[in-house]
Order: sequence, then structure tokens, then C-alpha cells
Amino acid sequence: MLDGMNRNELTEQIVVARLAKGLSWQELADAIDRPVVWTTSALLGQQPIPPEQGKVLAEMLGLDAAAVPVLAAVPHRGGLPAAVPTDPTVYRFYEAVQVYGGAIKELIHEQFGDGIMSAINFSVDLHKKPHPSGDRVVVTFDGKFLPYEWVSAD
Repeated sequence: MLDGMNRNELTEQIVVARLAKGLSWQELADAIDRPVVWTTSALLGQQPIPPEQGKVLAEMLGLDAAAVPVLAAVPHRGGLPAAVPTDPTVYRFYEAVQVYGGAIKELIHEQFGDGIMSAINFSVDLHKKPHPSGDRVVVTFDGKFLPYEWVSAD
């Protein structure tokens, strides 16, 4: 039962249920016809899941129907338990941004102008690419360019 359960506790239930049922993230994504990265992020508490899709996922995972509105609620996004991530996989992304972030920023400004890449109007994709020296992880961030604009208060 979910009486008083918070999103973090539901996320723990989801992770345990997925493993216990032998479901892959891809199978869950396919069941609701959504991208696997989005579905995984949503089930880990970073995206609201529309109720119709939430019902399908709750049923597949054997969750109580009371989980559906919790899954549909707008989450508190982002935030890591520590300022510098300690999980090796997450840390490598942090490291890559430390090393290449300045160059990426300069190239965005040179090619697009003064602005940012949106993480709201955004998609991310991940796939495995075979390579003779070892499989490669290919991650693509696809965000809308948002120019900085001065708006007069008049």
C-alpha cells in the first residue's frame, strides 16, 4: 500500500519489482510506446508519467493502483546525493562535462550565439556501438537552442 509513501520509496519498489519480474527497461518502455531513456528516467522519479501509461507500468510491475497518481505527479527533478557524484558511471558524465564543458559552451556560442541548450525541450538517446577495441557507449543530447534575450520591463 502507498499510504504516506513518498516518490523515493516508490522508486525503490519499482527497482525491486523490475528485477524480481525480470523486466528490462526496454520492455517497460515498449509497453507504453515511449523512448527507453525517458521511461527509465520517469520510473526513477524524474518525469511525470501520464495516468494511462502509469496504469500499464503499475500492472506490469505489480504495484498497487495507488502508485498511479504518485507516478503522474510532477517530480522534484535533478539533485544528486552529493555535489560530486560518487557512482562511477554518473561520475564519468560529470568528468566529461568538466573536461569538455567549456569547449562545448564556446562552440554553442560560436555556432548559435549567446544562449543555452534547453534541458526542458530536450531528448536523450543511448545506444551500443560495436567497436574492435571494445563496445562504445553513444549518448546523444538533443536540446533546443534558447537565446538569451533582454526584455524591457516597460
